[in-house]
Amino acid sequence: MKIRTMRYFVSEAVKSFWRNSFMTIASIATVALSFFILGVFTIIVANLDHFAENLESQVQISIYLKDDLTTEQVMSVGRRLKALPDVKELSFTNKDQAMEKLKERMKDQPGILNALEGKNPLPSSYELTFTNPEAVKKTAAIVAEYPEVESSHYGQEIIEQLFQITAVVRWGGIALIILLTFATLFIISNTIRLTVFARRKEIGIMKYVGATNWFIRWPFLLEGLFLGFIGGVIADLALLQFYEFITVTIHRTLAFLPMVGMYPFMYQMGGVLLLLSMVIGAIGSTISLKRYMKV
Repeated sequence: MKIRTMRYFVSEAVKSFWRNSFMTIASIATVALSFFILGVFTIIVANLDHFAENLESQVQISIYLKDDLTTEQVMSVGRRLKALPDVKELSFTNKDQAMEKLKERMKDQPGILNALEGKNPLPSSYELTFTNPEAVKKTAAIVAEYPEVESSHYGQEIIEQLFQITAVVRWGGIALIILLTFATLFIISNTIRLTVFARRKEIGIMKYVGATNWFIRWPFLLEGLFLGFIGGVIADLALLQFYEFITVTIHRTLAFLPMVGMYPFMYQMGGVLLLLSMVIGAIGSTISLKRYMKV
C-alpha cells in the first residue's frame, strides 16, 4: 500500500471522528464501559482462582504413627514419605510436642486436660503438603499400607468438595469471560453501525464511482481501531484505579484474604484488554460495514 493512500485513509478516519463527534463519543463510551465491565469480571475470576489455588496449597495429610515405634522406624517412615512424588514439605511432631500444642489450644478449658490425669494419649505424627493437591488422595492410599502407620487424615469429603468448587470457579470464569467478550463485540458493532448508517449515502456514492471494497473499508477499519484504542485506554485507567481502591480496602479490613498483586497482573490484563478492544473495534467496524458494501 502506498504511503499517500495510507495517509488518505488515516485522514479520513480522523475527519470522521470530528464530523460525527456525537457518535464518536458514544462509541468510545460504549467501548470503555464494555471493557471496564469485562475487566471487573476478569479481576473477580482471577482473584477467585487465586483464592482457590491458595486453599489447594494448604491441603495436607496428617499421618499418625503407632505407639512404641523405635527411633529408626520413625525415621524410616519419614524417609519413605519424603521420597513420595509431589511432596512439597514434610514436618514431624512427637508425642510431647503434640501435647504442648493441645495444652495451648485447651488453656481456657482446663477440665479436659485434668481428665487425662497426666497421661499423653496423643501419637507422634507427620504432616505432608504437596506441590500438586491432586496427589493427596493417591498418597493417602499409599501411606495406609505402611505397617508403622496407625491412621491418616486429610478431610476427604472437604477436599473433594474443594476440588469441585475450584473446578467450577475456573471453568465457569473462563466461560463467563468468553460470553462477555462476545456480548461486548455485539454492543460495539451495533454502536459503530449507527456511525456507518449515517454515512451510507457516502458509501453508496463511492461504490457507484468504482471504489473497491477495501478502499472503502480501510477508513472505517482504522476508525474502529482508534475507537477501540481510546476506549481501551480509558477502561484500563478506570480499572487500575478500581483495583487499587479494592486492594487497599481489603488489606485494611480483611488482611488475611489472599489477592492477586496489582503488578504485573494489571499490566498484563490491561495490555490484553487494550489489544482486544482494538481488535473488536476493527471487527465491529467490518461487521457493521458488510451490509452497506452490497449497495
